[in-house]
Amino acid sequence: MTYFTDTNATASTQPSRIAAFFDAIALKMRQRKAYRQTYNELCTMTARDLADLGMSRADFRRMSTEAAELVR
Repeated sequence: MTYFTDTNATASTQPSRIAAFFDAIALKMRQRKAYRQTYNELCTMTARDLADLGMSRADFRRMSTEAAELVR
């Protein structure tokens, strides 16, 4: 009786899993950069500028998170 085991399938998926891992890290880093940049820019606005736009300082985190989610 002969048995055959194909190990190439698992070996070939390993590099793609590693690449996907590093792609996910790079995406999170880009999203974090966009979040910080948006948050910092909003912090530089004056109260009058914010009132003109109909925003408050309480909206900064939400708006920064939304900007970061748009990054791909």
